[in-house]
Amino acid sequence: MKKWIVLLLFLVVLAISSSMTYEQQTIIPALEDILASKPFEKQLSVLQIPYWDTVVSIEERGYFEFIEFLIRKLTHFVGFGCIALGIYFAWRKRRYAASVAIIGTALIALLDEFRQSFTPGRMMNGQDVLVDTTGAIVFVGVVVLVRKIRQA
Repeated sequence: MKKWIVLLLFLVVLAISSSMTYEQQTIIPALEDILASKPFEKQLSVLQIPYWDTVVSIEERGYFEFIEFLIRKLTHFVGFGCIALGIYFAWRKRRYAASVAIIGTALIALLDEFRQSFTPGRMMNGQDVLVDTTGAIVFVGVVVLVRKIRQA
């Protein structure tokens, strides 16, 4: 029962965060304070990340906006990885737990992006669903791999 509560907690956090507008979620003011000296700007300036029909980079968006972009995508990856683990551990004793966790997380990500499209200033993004699903695959994959190594 505790495992389902943990999963539910992750889903509540997801629902709250995706209901917020970009202005409510932005961390740029905090980044400007914390990273005022712009650490690793030179190294990060070589990164150019294709996203939607554009390229996200320091040159295109600016240092703080680029850092926020990286943090937001990492949050997608880790957050949905945790949701997948929540499903996996709640479902663990049944067959196909890993598949159910990954497919279930992908479905949650798709539904979340759709619901998010009704939030002012936000839109549905298929690439976020891919990042979310990749997080699920990696997190569940690592747990399954560790379990198999321990059994060997």
